Amino acid sequence: MEELIISLHMHTTYSDGTGSHKDIADAALKAGLDAVIVTDHNVLVNGPEGYHRNGKKRMLMLIGEEIHDQARIPQKNHLLIFNTHRELAGFAQDPQNLVDNVRQEGGLSFIAHLYDPECLPIKEVDISWIDWQVQGYTGIELWNSLSEIKIQGKTILHILFYIFFPQYLNHQPPVEHLTKWDELLNSGKRIVAVGGADAHALHVHAGPLHRTVYPYEFHFRGITTHIQTPTQLSGDLEPDKKMIYAALSAGHCFVGYELPGSTRGFNFTAQGRETSALMGDEISSKGGVTLNVKLPQMAECRLIKDGKLFKTWENRETCSYNTTEPGVYRIEVYRQFLGFRRGWIFSNPIYIR
Repeated sequence: MEELIISLHMHTTYSDGTGSHKDIADAALKAGLDAVIVTDHNVLVNGPEGYHRNGKKRMLMLIGEEIHDQARIPQKNHLLIFNTHRELAGFAQDPQNLVDNVRQEGGLSFIAHLYDPECLPIKEVDISWIDWQVQGYTGIELWNSLSEIKIQGKTILHILFYIFFPQYLNHQPPVEHLTKWDELLNSGKRIVAVGGADAHALHVHAGPLHRTVYPYEFHFRGITTHIQTPTQLSGDLEPDKKMIYAALSAGHCFVGYELPGSTRGFNFTAQGRETSALMGDEISSKGGVTLNVKLPQMAECRLIKDGKLFKTWENRETCSYNTTEPGVYRIEVYRQFLGFRRGWIFSNPIYIR
């Protein structure tokens, strides 16, 4: 299998971002991404989808959408939507109807920043997802780079610190996200986790001070989603687009945080008596299963089974575990960065049935 690095969840001047699609493409090429998925609020922008190039480098830009009910105050229930071919924002009032229409279009839907609390120092309201009775969505945004500032920014001094020293901001996915994901997985649902930039490249002005709060390129070098595909990108839009969305739909992916070190090369697989499995796959427990983990560098590796810590390996690059027990198995990896223990890699599960 091949590995592609993508960034998803970002905004342009078509909604509340400050840059153009070209600005995003230029930043993505500099960051070495294979693809981006642009998701402006409540507008499906036609035209920018396709390949962008800089010399020998190329990067695929795909266009999705972030939809929420604009009439609802305060805002709730933001949904990332990929691979649809018509505007669906008109269905935002009823999240289940929206998800159903996405599925009818052959699209994918991911609940965005599911825990996004109010932040009084910057007068931001709580925009968490609350309608958990909804069924049929593809997955969740396990880690949102931008909304973490609302979680970490307890005072205006904290906010200013993270604005000027953004490398200190991201720590790990919120505990609320991990807990909810495990709850959904344990209920029998197959829920794909992705990492989102939520990039806006916001311009902040305070008297003579002007600053771009998290330029696009900064986000693109931070929290990413790595997908496993049968081949590398061909340069042909339609088959490449289909391949990327197929990998996301299947959960053949993991969330990586690139600032502590490149997460390229991580892998989590299972080998059974007759078959093997990738992240997102099911495999039979009959005859026993060996779970194999490969890390890009030595780190703390945790095996999570059915939402609970099952085994920990310290300072390892490869890990393996033999089991005959059915369950939902996923991997979390942590390492030190700038004096703090950071989440580094979060795999999608392998389902042993």
